[in-house]
Amino acid sequence: MAPYAPGMNLKLTDLFLAELEREAKGTRRALERVPDSRASWQPHQKSMNLGRLATLVAGMPAWIDMMINLDELDIAPGDNNTRPPEMTTSRELLDAHEGALAKAREALTRTTDDHLMKPWKLLVRGQVVAERPRHIMIRDTINHQAHHRGQLTVFLRLLDAPVPAIYGPSADDARFD
Repeated sequence: MAPYAPGMNLKLTDLFLAELEREAKGTRRALERVPDSRASWQPHQKSMNLGRLATLVAGMPAWIDMMINLDELDIAPGDNNTRPPEMTTSRELLDAHEGALAKAREALTRTTDDHLMKPWKLLVRGQVVAERPRHIMIRDTINHQAHHRGQLTVFLRLLDAPVPAIYGPSADDARFD
């Protein structure tokens, strides 16, 4: 996407696609640093383990596909465990992230701004816990992923793994891009 210029007619889908690509760079950097042998590690008993957190971060872009192509999603429809299996290697995480990005890109490319204005529901055991226009839910998902990626970088630091540059340099990575 070309940089914004006054008078340009931007679509929400263009903005989301550009943001998805910007965020993907930092997410890839974090996922490639996840140590392969530490999936069960957790910094505290109330924390997710590393494998679950990294799997969540890798797959979150695919949520955009669901928000565009489904009218609702029940994340706990009953006693069924709907969590994906935890990934244990950085290669699996990176591959899953690329697949999730592809789903999000495809869904965003095929939808319209009018569709993104329509409501979408998140349910837990049949109860609506959030109902907002799709474009707001997508924005919240992108922010939610940044939150969990931040948690992941703290886990990396605690494991003495190099922390990547995300929005600017880290103590381990001097990049600004």
